[in-house]
Amino acid sequence: MNAHEGLLNDRLHCFHCGLDIPPDSQYFTVIEGQPRQMCCPGCQAVAQVIADGGLENYYKHRTSEAASPDALSATEQLRAEYALYDHQSVQQHFVAEQADGSKQATLVIEGITCAACVWLLEHHLSSLKGVIQANVNLTNHRARIQWDEQHIKLSDIFIAMHNIGYQGHPYHPDKEEQLLEQETKRAMRRLGIAGVFTMQIMMLAVALYTGAGDSLDANYEHFIRWASLVLATPVVVYASKPFFQAALRDLRTRHLTMDVPVSIAIGGAYLASIWATLTASGEVYYDSVSMFTFFLLIGRFLEMKARHRTGKAGNALLNLLPASALLCTDEGETIVAANELQQGDQILVKPGHTIPADAVIIQGSSSIDESALTGEYLPLTKREGDNVVGGTINVENPIRLEVTQVGASSQLSAIVRLLERAHDEKPKVARLADKVSGYFVIAVLIIAASVGLFWWQTEPENAFWITLSVLVVTCPCALSLATPTALTAATGTLRQHGLLITRGHVLESLAKATHIVFDKTGTLTEGNLSLQESKTLSHLSAQQCIEIAASLEAHSEHPIARAFHKITAPRSILAAQQLTNHVGLGLEGIIDGQRFFIGKPQFASQHCGQHLDFSDAPDNRCQWLLLADETQPLAWFGLTDPARKQAAQMIGQLNQMGLEVQMLTGDSSAAVGHIAQQLQIDSVISGVSPAEKLQHIQQLQANGAQLLMVGDGINDIPVLAGAQTSIAMGSATDLAKTNADAVLISAELMRLPQALKLAKRTRANIRQNLSWALFYNLIALPLAAAGMIAPWMAAIGMSVSSLVVVGNALRLTKLGRPDRVE
Repeated sequence: MNAHEGLLNDRLHCFHCGLDIPPDSQYFTVIEGQPRQMCCPGCQAVAQVIADGGLENYYKHRTSEAASPDALSATEQLRAEYALYDHQSVQQHFVAEQADGSKQATLVIEGITCAACVWLLEHHLSSLKGVIQANVNLTNHRARIQWDEQHIKLSDIFIAMHNIGYQGHPYHPDKEEQLLEQETKRAMRRLGIAGVFTMQIMMLAVALYTGAGDSLDANYEHFIRWASLVLATPVVVYASKPFFQAALRDLRTRHLTMDVPVSIAIGGAYLASIWATLTASGEVYYDSVSMFTFFLLIGRFLEMKARHRTGKAGNALLNLLPASALLCTDEGETIVAANELQQGDQILVKPGHTIPADAVIIQGSSSIDESALTGEYLPLTKREGDNVVGGTINVENPIRLEVTQVGASSQLSAIVRLLERAHDEKPKVARLADKVSGYFVIAVLIIAASVGLFWWQTEPENAFWITLSVLVVTCPCALSLATPTALTAATGTLRQHGLLITRGHVLESLAKATHIVFDKTGTLTEGNLSLQESKTLSHLSAQQCIEIAASLEAHSEHPIARAFHKITAPRSILAAQQLTNHVGLGLEGIIDGQRFFIGKPQFASQHCGQHLDFSDAPDNRCQWLLLADETQPLAWFGLTDPARKQAAQMIGQLNQMGLEVQMLTGDSSAAVGHIAQQLQIDSVISGVSPAEKLQHIQQLQANGAQLLMVGDGINDIPVLAGAQTSIAMGSATDLAKTNADAVLISAELMRLPQALKLAKRTRANIRQNLSWALFYNLIALPLAAAGMIAPWMAAIGMSVSSLVVVGNALRLTKLGRPDRVE
């Protein structure tokens, strides 16, 4: 290879991992004085650590064609490569630190073929000292690992996976897209070779079958057998290679998967045919071997495409982030890579551009399109001081931002981690299916051996291909795929519509829910007090009184004060002086030389010689404040926390679905009864503490209720954690979201009945899939054992069975008309 070819090759493939470089990739690292292009930020970070540590010889050792005296051994190279992932600078792109000091990462695993692989990986990794949790997702081949760095390093976890035949990579959407593309290319090559050679073998087989006996010359028959051997060899050696590799790995780890009987079937038939060809005696099964391999590869290819489709949910989220950002410095504006942004950096986002990181607006105002994140199509108005999320789009005006979170700490990454947690945690039905599929393999081998022994004693000439059919037809692929495909499809559908499922049991428990309990403030209501009514008590106009109140409340962050912050006073905000905050009572201050008071009626009225209280307020439907000066009361202000727009419609639908709806709130004011009446909620428990809330839901659950709790505040955390199923509002505190089983990112409450309906559809879908998988095996196994199904027919049946399950599950990716939000 000359220098020009080497440089060209560097431009086409990632210098670090060798994968294809995406067209829009702009990641470079200077190695040996030359800029080397990388495929993603992960490879860029690893390569930078290698360069900074003076380890550039690593690439020479890795790519050298001949062994050199100082070359690293294969094991040392493996450890050296994985050791790079222990560096903090590399981990910041895909590792998140947990509240207890442990670390968590999402990895992409190569080599997974079935549910038994998932079982092996989870048990092997969980047995490592220092690994707190290891969950592997069969659907998208991702693993979520949590470990204590005091006892084990991330590199040791990678090596542990490698030792049992699997290869791990840090999860990054660009990297995974390339791995998926590479996997697709390999699968298509194997499928193409199997298909082309199977057609040729079948043509020879037709001649062999029709000319069997005296009509076909022995030399021609011998030639056809040898030609079939030559054509079948690439199918068995190359196209079937993944089955044999997985079977050898299973035998080494002493854990059986379906690849073992499949490999026995292919290898046994192939070797028996070679023996028949060499000795010119008996039957050959080259056609059955090739056709079985071809149809098995078709089934796995289509399953793989369905898996790729569902696995792109998290990728689509992280790919919302742009590749570059406009950094504001003292020297001016500079374009930088978005992954290089640091906390505290100031950036400019122009209209139509995507916000590259979580930030706060420090200059300007604009509308922000959050539809990709929340499912809400209307842009939201954001002003100075408001937070914005990376991956959302600036619609109207240029805004200047200060970066608050980057990398694994960003809200987008947190959402992806919660999504992964939901996929990784298995409900009871999924754990049962995994367990059954493991025992099923042993049962298949025992049944196949028994059937083979019976036919060997009865009809020896048919024993082999009947046993082969039994091994093929009983492959439990459909059984393994029945649950995870349905759960993944439904979870992805809800996320796209603004409800993020963060625990694996949610869909299962939502389908069984009998009671739904709501907190009031911030859940059924907006959570923000607003000025609904004002009544003047003096010669001043309502507008003048509002301006005075807004001036007094201008610098307060109390929730009541925020109701006045939204009010613009044209001829002020009047400059209030000598402001004094009387905690729990109200405010006083001087405006234009006159002293004013605002707050509880007892507090404000006592300074003007009158004694008013809440009983003197206009009504009990609002929270009333009194404005007064030193001589007289000036005005009443009625504040309310209005019900959310869709709350009444949602409660109506939940009642129609047969659920018992309750309101559980710590608020003891008259507003509770007003909201309950407005929303037509009959069961209301008000004025309770967090401990009493928890006691109430525990009592309901003890009485047999399948309970769903919806809340948003810190005071709701014990209840969210204690309920069988809990949902936190998108505006909830981070702690509340962490303790909840799902997060309503969208503000649309109609997503809740929508989720309940989809959960019931998902439960029905899983039952349909499991019923079909079991029905197929119960029907096909006796037919195969009776010699009524040829091996190639068994391969077709097994593939069709898996595709029926996958296709049925994918129906959950579309919402039916009854589930759509009105």
